[in-house]
Amino acid sequence: MSLSPRAPAPPLSVAPMMDRTDRHYRRMMRCITKHTLLYTEMVTTGAILHGPRDRELAYDPVEHPIALQLGGDDPEALRQCARIAEDRGYDEVNLNVGCPSSRVQAGCFGVSLMGRPMRVAEAVVAMREEVSIPVTVKHRIGFDDLDRYEDMLNFVDVVTPSGSDRFTVHARKAWLKGLSPKENRNIPPLRYAEVWRLKQERPHLPIEINGGIKTLDQVADHLEHVDAVMIGRGAYDHPMVFAQADTRFFAANRDPIDPTLDPYAARRTVVLQMADYADALAADPNDHGHHNAIARHLLTLYAGLPGARKWRRVVTESLAKRMPVGDLLRAALAVFVR
Repeated sequence: MSLSPRAPAPPLSVAPMMDRTDRHYRRMMRCITKHTLLYTEMVTTGAILHGPRDRELAYDPVEHPIALQLGGDDPEALRQCARIAEDRGYDEVNLNVGCPSSRVQAGCFGVSLMGRPMRVAEAVVAMREEVSIPVTVKHRIGFDDLDRYEDMLNFVDVVTPSGSDRFTVHARKAWLKGLSPKENRNIPPLRYAEVWRLKQERPHLPIEINGGIKTLDQVADHLEHVDAVMIGRGAYDHPMVFAQADTRFFAANRDPIDPTLDPYAARRTVVLQMADYADALAADPNDHGHHNAIARHLLTLYAGLPGARKWRRVVTESLAKRMPVGDLLRAALAVFVR
């Protein structure tokens, strides 16, 4: 038995990525897609309950729909953080049961929680009792020697009665010893068929697939087998892949970027919007963020086009000049003429 999902699974999302999906990156993505679900970086329960909460949880309303990914294994702490998330307007709370980093392992959460499915179920129950927004779980196929399809199915079956609104499956296992987080994103082979099988055998569960997906055509192919698709590194390395996502997967009347623009003009509109955003932050006396990250997130904007290397070089060299980021981006565009 499982509880009914509180909301349909959005067909497309951008994965939570440490040092990537901060508020500046999310703002950039909203220049490209208005409807794709965006995630924060993983935020631990300790950081929220005992750290600078406003800094950790800050976002702009334009970022909706937005999900907060939580790291932790204590149901009571997760309950409190879910309440804080809903009070701050987040659209979803997601529990990280997929990260293999040594820091996360030391905290006994992340992918190691796949070995404690009852603990995950208790955490989901605690959060779901506290909030009305969706509570979801992101996990892997398995980890170390607990990596058979049957192991993943058992994990899902144990957690299901708790009422998880969606299972997002990174279609790789993780090795907790011997591989770095980066290697765990690439070395273990992708096992898409097992995620598709999970949906076939548990058709009532909202299942989302993640791992190695880079194009909207691939998204469409996976949607023949599962309810939703999450793109990770592909969304960071090639953000313009999402330029037609809204009309293609969300029945929107139009996409944020005019499809009649040539590829360079389309990207120029994003850079100029982000320059204006940087100006607004610089003028806000209450904002003390590191705005150079705005420019860093734009380095891959021209990926796949002739001149992409020149764009990266121009922006990187401009960062060394320590000028206001809005001015930096406009100056970089002036040099980068196509």
